[in-house]
Amino acid sequence: MKPTGMFAAACGALTGLVLLPILTLALIVGPAATASMVPLAGCEQGGPGGGSIVVDRQPLGASEMDIARTIVDVVQQRRLPRRAAVLAIATAMVESGLRNLDYGDRDSVGVFQQRPSQGWGTREQILNPVYATGKFLDALIALPGWDTMAPGRAEQAVQRSGFPDRYAPREAAAAGIVDRFWTGPDNPTPTVPPGGGTEVVQAKSLCPDQDGSDIPRDPGQVDPTKLPLGFTLPTDVRQRAAVGFALNQLGKPYVWGAKGPNAYDCSGLMLAAWAAAGIGIPAGTVSQVHAGHAVASLQQVQPGDLLFIPGSLGTAQVPRHVGMYAGHGLIVDAYDTDTGVILEPLSAWTSKIVAIRRIADPSSPSPPPGGSPL
Repeated sequence: MKPTGMFAAACGALTGLVLLPILTLALIVGPAATASMVPLAGCEQGGPGGGSIVVDRQPLGASEMDIARTIVDVVQQRRLPRRAAVLAIATAMVESGLRNLDYGDRDSVGVFQQRPSQGWGTREQILNPVYATGKFLDALIALPGWDTMAPGRAEQAVQRSGFPDRYAPREAAAAGIVDRFWTGPDNPTPTVPPGGGTEVVQAKSLCPDQDGSDIPRDPGQVDPTKLPLGFTLPTDVRQRAAVGFALNQLGKPYVWGAKGPNAYDCSGLMLAAWAAAGIGIPAGTVSQVHAGHAVASLQQVQPGDLLFIPGSLGTAQVPRHVGMYAGHGLIVDAYDTDTGVILEPLSAWTSKIVAIRRIADPSSPSPPPGGSPL
């Protein structure tokens, strides 16, 4: 596995209905050993990662910081030492710049540039940062003495990179990022709360939940957790995979920053759904609004398209809520913390939609309402 260049990819299509402000960097940062960290923007960008930063001359946007928080969250859910989070984030900074890339050296994909051909999982699995982090941690903790190895050694043992010297210099910056999200002791011990199970520990969010919908619900118009009779999935294989995945999450809870498999926020559901189709998209609503390409009007909307609305705290310029068009006049979205993943009528969204993004064009037209049964 060879790391990709941190700036090798463009940051998604910047054309469309919504554009974010361009940040001008006029910064002086210290040497890598000091892990100099400069905030660029905060909660106005949305996302549980707390906005964008420059750390040791590397810009990390709101989407990248969202993924960083996801990595820390997975480590904390597994009650592993803080050191595991530092090593995971250092690796992700080298391999992808903390981006959910759907390309790389040979068949490498995802945040850690893991290769399906080398047994890391399917392309669809690896493109979900939750799964990818779990597989990295599995390989890490299988190394005897991983937590006491010299800087860069454990990462290289897991990744087997052609550039083994790149990991150690990133550990100081990774530790600074982990400090932003870590909660509790550095070396937690598993605990069993009353009633059994493992105590849930989550990474902290630096911003309040800003993804909730504000569209009034009318459960009498559409059953929020049950598809209507005659519903069919789109015929295009990628649209079918993304829509089918999203619909299979109906009824699951909404958790801010979650990307599955047991809970989602609105952008996390979109990321996981398109990962199931083998396509990686950014984390976070404000980054997903630039994913794929723009769709000019609702008359052209297709199943799998992402629809953006301001939401409870966003604006037309910076929308904070996203749902997926499922076909048949229905939208599937993670609505809010009290509601979870539901179906809503497209007609309820129509007046508030500020952007439509198509993640992947169909290989052949999907005739409405055709398709395969769910």
